[in-house]
Amino acid sequence: MHCAACQSAIDPGDSWCSKCGVAVRRSEPESERRFVTILRADVVDSTGLVADLDPEEAVSRLEPALAAMRGAVRQFGGIVSKELGDGLSAVFGAPIADDNHAPLACHAAIELVRRVAGLGDPGLQVRVGLHSGHVVAYMVASEFSKVYEIGGAAQHLAARLEAAAEANQIYVSKACQELAEGHVRFEFLGDKPLRGFNQSVPVYRIVGASDLSSWRVRRARSVSRFVDRTTERALLARAVESAGTGRQTVLLLGDAGIGKSRLAHEFVQELRPHGWRLIDAECSPNLQGAPFSTLKRLLLSALESVAKQPGSPPDPRNDLVEIQRCALDAVLDLPIADPQWNQLEPHARGRAISEVSCAIVEGIARRQPTVLLIEDLHWIDRASDTIMATIASLQVPGLLVLLTSRPNGMPVWIARCRAEIVAMQPLDDHSGLAMLADMLGPSTANDDLKNRIISHTANVPLFIEEVCRGLRDSGTLHGQWGDLALMRPIEELGIPSSIQGVIAARLDRVSRQERSVLQVAAALGPRSSVAMLRTLLELREDTLQDCLASLDRAELLVRTDSELGDVLEFRHEMVRQVTYDSMVEKVREGIHARILARLESDGAGADEPDALCYHAVRARDWLKAFSHGRSAGRKCLSRSAFSDAASYFEIAMGSLDKTPMTPLRETDAIDLRMEARAAFIASGQVTEWLDLGKEAERRAGAIDDIGRKVAAMTVRAGAQNFFGAPVEAVAVSEEVVRLAEEWGNAGWLNLARYGLGQAYFLAGRYREAGQMLAVAHAQLEGPQASAPIGTTPRSLLLLCCMMNSFTHTVMGELEAAEQLQQQAAGIAEETGRPYDRVAAAYSGGWLKLGQNDPAAAAAILEDGFVLAQKHGIRLFVPVMACHLGMAYLEQGLFDRARGMLTEAREEAKAVGYTSAVLRSSIYLALATWRLGDVQAAQNMLREARNTARQQGFSGLEAEALFGEAVVTPVASENSKAAVLASLRGAIAIASESGALPLQRKAEAMLAGMLARGSELS
Repeated sequence: MHCAACQSAIDPGDSWCSKCGVAVRRSEPESERRFVTILRADVVDSTGLVADLDPEEAVSRLEPALAAMRGAVRQFGGIVSKELGDGLSAVFGAPIADDNHAPLACHAAIELVRRVAGLGDPGLQVRVGLHSGHVVAYMVASEFSKVYEIGGAAQHLAARLEAAAEANQIYVSKACQELAEGHVRFEFLGDKPLRGFNQSVPVYRIVGASDLSSWRVRRARSVSRFVDRTTERALLARAVESAGTGRQTVLLLGDAGIGKSRLAHEFVQELRPHGWRLIDAECSPNLQGAPFSTLKRLLLSALESVAKQPGSPPDPRNDLVEIQRCALDAVLDLPIADPQWNQLEPHARGRAISEVSCAIVEGIARRQPTVLLIEDLHWIDRASDTIMATIASLQVPGLLVLLTSRPNGMPVWIARCRAEIVAMQPLDDHSGLAMLADMLGPSTANDDLKNRIISHTANVPLFIEEVCRGLRDSGTLHGQWGDLALMRPIEELGIPSSIQGVIAARLDRVSRQERSVLQVAAALGPRSSVAMLRTLLELREDTLQDCLASLDRAELLVRTDSELGDVLEFRHEMVRQVTYDSMVEKVREGIHARILARLESDGAGADEPDALCYHAVRARDWLKAFSHGRSAGRKCLSRSAFSDAASYFEIAMGSLDKTPMTPLRETDAIDLRMEARAAFIASGQVTEWLDLGKEAERRAGAIDDIGRKVAAMTVRAGAQNFFGAPVEAVAVSEEVVRLAEEWGNAGWLNLARYGLGQAYFLAGRYREAGQMLAVAHAQLEGPQASAPIGTTPRSLLLLCCMMNSFTHTVMGELEAAEQLQQQAAGIAEETGRPYDRVAAAYSGGWLKLGQNDPAAAAAILEDGFVLAQKHGIRLFVPVMACHLGMAYLEQGLFDRARGMLTEAREEAKAVGYTSAVLRSSIYLALATWRLGDVQAAQNMLREARNTARQQGFSGLEAEALFGEAVVTPVASENSKAAVLASLRGAIAIASESGALPLQRKAEAMLAGMLARGSELS
């Protein structure tokens, strides 16, 4: 070892450096994230109380209150993390996790206020604030002591609640109230402004403790029915038969949430009709420090059950001798008149209490078959524990002793009383799904969600219920229990705060080495291999195998049969997530950095860039995150997973921007945005596509890179064709083509010409569109064909063929359109890329509509529509749906047409595809007219025509005008004049743009109306 100050060599056992005298710093204090409840308390107006006192008198005045505070905190298992002169800060649920941290903190606060009030000093009044949340917890060690510190925003909210509280009041946050609801009674005080918080915070006040048992609290929250447990119920039924001839003891053993209490109470209810009596008691974490608290509950239940029995049975007290009556009164906290009781030795009192308890239970069981139910033995108080061991060993026919406990708190006397242990397991999949069907409803629409919940929770009943409750409370699931509908997609199911402590408590039972294995496995993901863990953990092989065996027995990290070798899986995702979340950021980064280095050394870059990207981001190695994110994006693009590709490119862009600013970084940032555009285009993220171009253009200008600026402008111009007005798109595209010609980069020039051709088409300038697209087409067919980064010459050629086929179809030049379509279909067949196949299907369907073959058009478009949806090619979805609706309309399938066109319009709005919104609106109006709603059709067409005119979509303006002429009934001279004006307007625009088929249809209709003269329809 070396001194941190002077670097001199020091002996490992030394506390001080022999050279410079600085204390030896062994290591950084271990830190971890914890979900806890924080208690803050102080004396009200302490400054005024001690202002005029000498220091010693001031300490003497406040110390009794501080001592009372400390005692209350420790009574309920809290730790005083810091004393503040006139108050303290305490934490519940750390350093050892406790799933009851919020109720315990609330009871501690109630006791704290009671103790200070009981000091008899009216000047000492306290206020308390409580909040449950995540903190960073760590031990700060010095030479003489250790202090447990906590940090994080949760501390501040607890402090603000304390400051807002009135004298002798306890203010509680919503997070704490939700966890302690039922155990404690609250009053909602409304939303209150707290210093340091931008928005008002919901505040609750503790009114008092609740007398409900934990089982009743859980039962009141439960929304599910009891399912299955066939095996466990059979074992209990066998125990009932054995109890007929002698005492039988059964222990239901299992982790929190597994359903021990539910099974016990459901089974007891089945026994009641057969004449069985219930005596029950529950061990409470709040009363572990109160002697005989469990026994008191048991005896009260026994006496109450006798009093309620019909026929007025004799009071068990009547059969007791005087010393036993005193023992009973002592346990029940009743006055004791006999002075001999106080003169007995402690062991004699204990014996008397044991004898009277056994006598009462035995007497009741001899008169009527009795179930003695003791729940949560892991929380039993020490004084009751010995008595319970004796009662559980009674040899009384007709007595069934039914116990529940968690594995880590099972009493040592269980083996002595020859109890049968029933180890509770999670539900099987069938029962888990039955439970979910009861809560969510039987609809198959939620089947995928149900299966995800089963996997997420590993069929632990409490976890299933709390996850469903969390989804409903957040609005993700909407409706009533038993009939819930999923309102939005779910990325992560998350971990409800109500079970964070349950899982954390399980994790705290493992050793430090086992915890390190879990942490590395959690960073690797839901599955990991023993081989990978072996390379990442500095453990001897026998130690590693011992850790894995222990974790497997604890059902935290289990071995699975796999063709991939020795594979490990977390028992359920929530264990992995709590393990991962418990690590502070520095620890996580270190683990991910080791994983990243290991994967890179194994040569995983080509095959697993997504995994490398994941670990690089979490290791905060931004250069590698950029590199692997870009590789992952390219891989997704090659598989036509466009949405995933866009996500990885975003990660790459964000990661690169976290590296130091240099000209090289900026060129990489621009090129990355140029390459990423294909993913954003295909996935229909039009606004983001436009932003890519704008940002790249800004950066290129900043470093004076003309070539990259032209490339960025080309990308922006392409996005402008979908987002905004054609006039602006044409102006930008013409400028881009001019600059690209000057720059001389053939690839970007081809893309710029394609974009300008598209802009001309959308503006209704079809002849110019055809000419520009033909120029790009010719270059892309030649031997020197080139395309910019993010696409290929063949794919860009296909798009030119597609776009020019549209142009010739609209102009009525069907032979040229057919040739271009055949070439597009051939390229799509050659590449096999879904994007290319969808593009070819789009132009093929448009051509068939132009050839007046709507049935053939529908067949082609249906295939393309399904393919676009399957591969997430969202840019094509609205236009494919629109033309498919047009094909249905031409076939007379008006209902189908209206449904498809409505979907097309909504999807176009969501994507931001302006021209598709207008086109689908025009043909939706025609379908609406066909179905008899003339007024609605007229309104839609009028709105579409006005929008098209304002924004410069002249071709669509002509189609809207013709549509208005078609749907308007000629019932008056005014309406006839309106129809004639619409037709003449459509003819003028179509003639100027070259849309010959539309021009001819409008001219034919106009001629027919003029031929009829003054006739009105």
